[in-house]
Amino acid sequence: MAIAVSCKGGSSDQDPAEEIPLDTVGEYGANVTLAEPSATPSAVKTSKVVGWSADAKPIAPSGYRVEKFADGLQNPRWIYEAPNGDVFVAESQTTGTGANRISILRDANNDGIAETKQVFLENLNKPLGMLVLDAFFYVGNTDGIWRYPYKEGDSKITVKGEKILSLPAGGYNNHWTRNLLASADGSKIYVTVGSGSNVGEHGMENERRRANVLVINPDGSGESVYAAGLRNPVGLAWEPSTGKLWTAVNERDELGDQIVPDYITSVEENGFYGWPYAYWGKHPDPRLKGQREDLVAESIIPDFALGAHTASLGLAFSTSDKFKPGAYVGQHGSWNRSQFVGYKVVYVPFENGMPTGEHQDFLTGFIKDEASSEVYGRPVGVSFSQKGYMLVADDAGNTIWTVIAN
Repeated sequence: MAIAVSCKGGSSDQDPAEEIPLDTVGEYGANVTLAEPSATPSAVKTSKVVGWSADAKPIAPSGYRVEKFADGLQNPRWIYEAPNGDVFVAESQTTGTGANRISILRDANNDGIAETKQVFLENLNKPLGMLVLDAFFYVGNTDGIWRYPYKEGDSKITVKGEKILSLPAGGYNNHWTRNLLASADGSKIYVTVGSGSNVGEHGMENERRRANVLVINPDGSGESVYAAGLRNPVGLAWEPSTGKLWTAVNERDELGDQIVPDYITSVEENGFYGWPYAYWGKHPDPRLKGQREDLVAESIIPDFALGAHTASLGLAFSTSDKFKPGAYVGQHGSWNRSQFVGYKVVYVPFENGMPTGEHQDFLTGFIKDEASSEVYGRPVGVSFSQKGYMLVADDAGNTIWTVIAN
C-alpha cells in the first residue's frame, strides 16, 4: 500500500483534504509516495574505492568543466572558505586515526586550482565544521567545539586553543561529524550532532543532546536545542532569499531499499522531525511502535526527499550567477541498498525560498563499475567559492574537485 504525503512539507498539521496521491513520484521531491516498511529486505552493498586514474574525473553538465583543485589529501571531508577567500579543508575519517587536521589551500591565480597547500591546524579529534568569527577560528571536533585566536591571512595555528563546549563523541556509522554555522549577525553558532544509533537501540539515555541542531553563544555558553528529531543533520546553510536555516539529513537504515528518504529541509525553531519514533512526518517506525505517540503526533514533514540511503550530507546554496539558483547536495552514497544510489552531487531547483520540481544530477561519474562495486571516490562537502566556482570534497578519492562554468 502506498502512503500519500502532502506536497506542502515543513508542517506537522497538514489538512488531509490537501493531500495529493502521486503514485508515480516515488521517494523523491516534495510529493512522496512511501513504500511500506520492509517491502524489500534490508540489503548490504558496500563500495570498493579504487581511486581516480590519471585521466578520470567526475562528470559535470554541459557548460561546465571539472578540474582538480587539490589532490594528495587524506580523507578531505569538509570545505570552508574564509571571508578573505582562503579555503580550509577538514581531513578526517570514520575508522582509524586519520589525518585529524585542517589544511589551508590558496588559489592565487583564480583559475580553480590551488597553487599552495599546507597544514593549518593539526592534532584534532575528527574535525568537520569550521568557522571564522570575530578574532577566532572555530573547529567542530567530534567531542566538542574549540576556538583558536586567528587573524585574517594566518597560514598556520600553533597557539593552544580553548574548548568552549563539550559534545557527546562519536556515533553510529558516520554520525561523528559536528558542523558549525554562524547566524547572520554573528551572535549565535548552530551546531549539528548526529544520533548515537540507528533507531535508539542503545536506549534513549545514550541519545542525550544528540540527533539535534544545537545553538550556542560564540563563547560556548547558552546552549539550547534549536531543533530535534533530526537523525544525522550534517550540511547547514542559510537559504539566500529568505534567510531561513536549512539542513541535509541522513535518515535511518534497515527498513528496505525504498525507505526512509534522506532529505533537505528548512529547520523550524523548536521543531521535532521524528527520529527515532517516526519518519517523514507521522509514520511510526515499526521497531518502536507504540512508543512516544505524543512525539509521533508532533513530527514535522521535511521539505524535500532525496531518496533512501543516498547519504545526503553536503549542502550549499548557489551564490554564483554561473550556477542555477537552488541547493546542491553532496551524496556520499549507499551501503544499505541492493543497488547503489547517491555517489553524486544533485541540484534541487528553488523558487521563492522553496524547492520546486524534482532534483537533477549535477556531478556524476563517481561509480566506476556497479557490478564489481567499484567506485572512484565519494563526494561529501559542497561549497561555492567567492571566485565563482564550486568546490566538492571527495573524501574517498582524496581530492577536492572544482566545477567551473565555461
